[in-house]
Amino acid sequence: RKQNDINITALTTSKTPGSEPVKMLNIGSGPAGLSSALYPARANLEPVVLTGMELGGQVSLTHIVENYPGFPEGVGGSELVELFQKQAERFGASVKFDTATEVDLSQHPFRVATYNTEYFADALIISTGATPRHLGVNGETELTGRGVSYCATCDGWFFKEKDVVVVGGGDSALEEALFLTRYADSVTIIHRRDELRAGAILQKRAASNPKIKFIWDTVLTEILGDSAVTGISLKNVKTGESTEKTTDGVFIFIGHLPNNDLFQDQLEMDALGYLVVDRHMHTNVPGVFAAGEIADPIFRQVITSAGMGAAASMQAIHFIEALEDELPEVETIA
Repeated sequence: RKQNDINITALTTSKTPGSEPVKMLNIGSGPAGLSSALYPARANLEPVVLTGMELGGQVSLTHIVENYPGFPEGVGGSELVELFQKQAERFGASVKFDTATEVDLSQHPFRVATYNTEYFADALIISTGATPRHLGVNGETELTGRGVSYCATCDGWFFKEKDVVVVGGGDSALEEALFLTRYADSVTIIHRRDELRAGAILQKRAASNPKIKFIWDTVLTEILGDSAVTGISLKNVKTGESTEKTTDGVFIFIGHLPNNDLFQDQLEMDALGYLVVDRHMHTNVPGVFAAGEIADPIFRQVITSAGMGAAASMQAIHFIEALEDELPEVETIA
């Protein structure tokens, strides 16, 4: 893949109030972002991690994580994030509760503006993640983690011998529905059309599974329950008829939105908007790396995001070392 032309030399930049030069800046504080701070912290590079609007990203909203190694009894999502943070900070990482608002990758050091500071970074690791598409119906936000989920791999185990519904009609929806049949007594797929968008093989597997049922031409209009999901309201898009259905869980798979707004027209993206990286987590701009769900539309797991973060940070360290070797008299920001 052809890389963008960029002059990898440190520019003498007039220091504006609140600006700060850093060796390594990490945008995002989920498993990828905090893991990517650990290696440079141990290398005495004093990385800075920008948390964004929420420390920990999506995993911080997960009630319990049971598929991360080292926690045989499971661990709360927020607790796991806190442990990631403590470990990175122990070695010298600085976690800033701030949000990147503007990024300029046409210069080096890379300029990243936040609400409070302007950073100039020799290397940049992007771990801004992706956000599941929401239905936007009543009860969805309130009952997330209490029966509403966007990850069957994460939460399916909690629905042993339960009845659940899956919203969606693409590959992800059917893959997750099939996975849920390992635990649930029944899985009902709700789709707004009368045919699925998923591939033929997945459709055949789902149709032949005795635990899977379908409700066609229907949208979910409300999720019911107080402390936990108890049911849903439905509406047939052809007849207009409204009904209610009892259920223990609602799994929503209508796509993800990569958090890429800051990098439009600066970094290469695929057709879905995910950042394109090579096997070493390089983007098409030298010195800029990406890890986690911003560059991963497939796995979306804590362990894979953490691994990508570690790989990105190791490559970023090599980049900084090479930069220093080639430019022994690099001027820092004045």
